[in-house]
Amino acid sequence: MLLISPSILSADYGNLERELRRLTEAGADMVHIDVMDGHFVPNITLGAPVIRCIRGVTKLPFDVHLMISEPLSHLPDFVETGADRITFHVESESDTGETVDAILASGRQAGLAVKPATPIETVYPYLDKLAMVLVMTVEPGFGGQSFMADMMPKIEKLRDECARRGITDLDIQVDGGITAQTIPIAAKAGANVFVSGSALFANADLGAAIARFKALAAG
Repeated sequence: MLLISPSILSADYGNLERELRRLTEAGADMVHIDVMDGHFVPNITLGAPVIRCIRGVTKLPFDVHLMISEPLSHLPDFVETGADRITFHVESESDTGETVDAILASGRQAGLAVKPATPIETVYPYLDKLAMVLVMTVEPGFGGQSFMADMMPKIEKLRDECARRGITDLDIQVDGGITAQTIPIAAKAGANVFVSGSALFANADLGAAIARFKALAAG
């Protein structure tokens, strides 16, 4: 299933309630929420208190991407906000297996993210427990970067590994530089969940933009 998860990193933070209602009405499948701590990545965004406040605005699943150094120690905060899917980085300081297990024990879906320089094989030991793997197609930390097409072989290798092991329900997400021009490339490689920020929010008709992205991904 092809899913669009618009990133509110590109939304109007002064009007988040309005922006989330726009996403709901436009037919978004999830809301991608980037959490940055200024340590794991060189930027700071919103945190658990803001997510908690906006949870009541929409029934869309919250796709929370933790770009933080110690996701395990902060996990209870994000579980309490009502996050549906919690993705953290395999490069973080927390023990990967322990963090995955803690997310699952909380009743949430677990995702693992890899930076561009990280081999995709690092997620293989956890595939049976994951709902999603996020392949970063830019260096994490800032929006508006250019899509890295050389990440596509990582997606292909991951799809092949899932097929080899009979894993049919793993979502592969791409985040970074996803536009009308790049979404078909990522979809062809095997991605099925697409994070896009400025390329979507720049459109006055957000519903038409999301529908177009899905059509382009479907080929």
